[in-house]
Amino acid sequence: MSRKDSGAFSEFWEIVKTLLWAAVIAIFIRTFAYEPFNIPSGSMVPTLLVGDYLFVSKMAYGYSRYSFPGGLVPVEGRIWEGEPTRGQVVVFRPPGQPETDFIKRVIGLPGDRIQVREGRLYINDMIVERQQIEDYVDPDVDPNVDPNDPANKPPAQYLETLPGGVTHRIVEAKGDTGDYDNTPVFVVPADHYFMMGDNRDGSNDSRATTGGAKCSTGTINESNRECLGPVGFVPKANLIGPAKILFWSYGSSFKVYNPITWVTALRFDRLLNVIE
Repeated sequence: MSRKDSGAFSEFWEIVKTLLWAAVIAIFIRTFAYEPFNIPSGSMVPTLLVGDYLFVSKMAYGYSRYSFPGGLVPVEGRIWEGEPTRGQVVVFRPPGQPETDFIKRVIGLPGDRIQVREGRLYINDMIVERQQIEDYVDPDVDPNVDPNDPANKPPAQYLETLPGGVTHRIVEAKGDTGDYDNTPVFVVPADHYFMMGDNRDGSNDSRATTGGAKCSTGTINESNRECLGPVGFVPKANLIGPAKILFWSYGSSFKVYNPITWVTALRFDRLLNVIE
């Protein structure tokens, strides 16, 4: 190999090493510190919107198999575990779909009794207070939509205050007559959590059951888990971490092939918002 070829190879090898080190550092940060996620659905409207990008803390609850890429590391339970608190917005893997990341709000803690009656949330047989505020207006709504058409009526929006003091916004697109507005009583087992979306009529969450008379009334607990839907009671080991901060957000007008929308579709007012 000539001196010229040797120099070119050394230069190439330095670039490769730099890229490898960058990859190792990125994987380390994603695994043990903060991991980016994006929001693909509207189940957490109005708190999170489709097109939001956020960081999740991997340190807050310790580490489980789902903290690692592909969930391939055979870790049982959690290492250096921490406890989520009621009202936190959390990324997790549901028992019925362990290959998929979900993001919801922690509503029920171990031992809690959770029920929805006529659209109102009850925790341990106490109604959760809510205050109606202005209707929710979708920031991506088509300006050509007829506002007088009943089908386009904005959903009702409320401020809900959970036990412990966390206050957050929820929306009720179907009023108090949605699919999950009357549920059985759910008794949350030890080391499990009950999750709900802030878009109460547009969220697949712990309220879902398999249906039928047996599972539509009464009490669902650890003894009749077969009544639970794909989310169900979420084990502590399936938690990935709490959502912390929005670092990017694009509206529905964003198109990769149209550079103008890279700016016009950017939701500047959401950048660096802390998630509560």
